[in-house]
Amino acid sequence: MAKTKLLSKPILLHLLFWACLLALPILLGPSSQSQNPEEVQRHFQWNLFFFVFGLTNIPIFYINTEILIPKVLKRYNILAYLALLVIGYFIIVGLNDLIFDLLFKDLLPPQRPRGGGGGMKRFTYLRIIFQYLFIIAIGISYRFLADNLKEQEAKKEEENERLKSELSFLRSQISPHFMFNVLNSIVSLSRRKPESVEPVVIKLSELMRYMIYETSDSKVAISKEANYLESYIELQRIRFGNDIDIDFTTEISGAAGNIEPMLLIPFVENAFKHGVGMIEKPSISIQLVGTPQYLHFVVKNKTSNQAQEKKDESSGIGLTNVRRRLELLYPENHELQISEHANTYVADLRINHS
Repeated sequence: MAKTKLLSKPILLHLLFWACLLALPILLGPSSQSQNPEEVQRHFQWNLFFFVFGLTNIPIFYINTEILIPKVLKRYNILAYLALLVIGYFIIVGLNDLIFDLLFKDLLPPQRPRGGGGGMKRFTYLRIIFQYLFIIAIGISYRFLADNLKEQEAKKEEENERLKSELSFLRSQISPHFMFNVLNSIVSLSRRKPESVEPVVIKLSELMRYMIYETSDSKVAISKEANYLESYIELQRIRFGNDIDIDFTTEISGAAGNIEPMLLIPFVENAFKHGVGMIEKPSISIQLVGTPQYLHFVVKNKTSNQAQEKKDESSGIGLTNVRRRLELLYPENHELQISEHANTYVADLRINHS
């Protein structure tokens, strides 16, 4: 149904164009103000002649746009194209004479010889060449404009596919990176608090269920993403116990909208990775506000003036990944500010729903 609607628009435009063009000979043709029946009849016949001849413009237009331009001008050269146009012109002149002689020969005054080329007939020849050139020019403009639009549409579709592929790759990076961090946490936990490994694995299974079944969608409800963050934070609470102060607050309205899945988790991962360790009384604060107009997400964690441990090669993949995803998904509708002052690291993200 949608395809039919799309196809109907060009067809309607073509029909409107030809209706207006065929009406021009009548509007611009010879006129008569006389009440003489013979003059009125002659006026009608001239208008009818120009209308009938105007019908020949239709095949000229489509032969030019669908055959000559794409198969001669673009494939061979302009000389071959011009030669065919000249041949086409003489064909139209001959067709004009044939139509005139068969249907409208009584339009010429009887005192003028048929082969004498009277003024009215010379007028028709002059009209033919201008009309022919006009139709050819319109056809060239139409063909090149249509081809340009198709080319732009193809490039846009190609760019969209490229961006989709890049986005799919970026999303695929998140899961292994996330699992790598969590498994490292489980290994560390098994040495220090072996009794906590089982609840951590159970919580991990909940996270994996979300990653497998929910993130296949292009967008998820903000509330689902908030539940996912809460499950991850609970896992970290089990891991660290009372060693770290964790504050997670959410304020999400019922119609808060959707978001790209697993877009927020890298900020939280980063806070737990770099906000603990050689830090006195570590604390992490996470605030998520979701409304129909915007999403506001702020993550804060304490930092230390002491030298940080050397980062592994994948330590920066999370934030680099999320920055690129934001550029692709919300190019003009997001603002990300990352700052560090007074021993506090702050990631402040705002996404405006379009």
